[in-house]
Amino acid sequence: MQHPAPTHGRALEDLRFIRETMERSAAFTAVPGWGQTIIGATALVAALIAARQTQASAWVGIWLGEAWLALAIAILAMYRKSERAGLPLLSGPARKFALGFLPPLAAGMVMTLLLYRAGLTHSLPGTWALLYGAAVVSGGALSAAIVPAMGVCFMTSGVLALLAPAWGNWIMAASFGGLHIGFGIAIARRYGG
Repeated sequence: MQHPAPTHGRALEDLRFIRETMERSAAFTAVPGWGQTIIGATALVAALIAARQTQASAWVGIWLGEAWLALAIAILAMYRKSERAGLPLLSGPARKFALGFLPPLAAGMVMTLLLYRAGLTHSLPGTWALLYGAAVVSGGALSAAIVPAMGVCFMTSGVLALLAPAWGNWIMAASFGGLHIGFGIAIARRYGG
């Protein structure tokens, strides 16, 4: 028994279905290695500037400014990497990444406000690194294994900063600077930028 040949429209529809199915099940690969490296470099500069501050409000302001700069760099780098790969940035895996990544960041914003208002700025470095690490682990669960591993390193540095708050700024330099640079280079080399 012969099957009728598929129409051109039907073949295109089948290909679209296959592509969308693969997108939904694929790992999010637009994590920007070179973007992470740039973020790490700006964090090192922020740490040096923040270390010179005598007022807690100025120290917090510098690190919050760095966080917004890092967010802008990350979005631009993810967009450029996904564009070079010919993949949509707002694919199914990217949405899943965001759904895992954003809740811990939102918790970090709330904790920042509460700790700052309570005068507990010495707890901010540990809180930031711990919650950022949780964001990377949960968001990166569907990514390459190196991404959640980076998150675990951030969580570890957060615990260290909470245990040794006097070293908070330098732990921030080591984590937000050093870890981003080290993992960024590894991600760029292994996963195409």
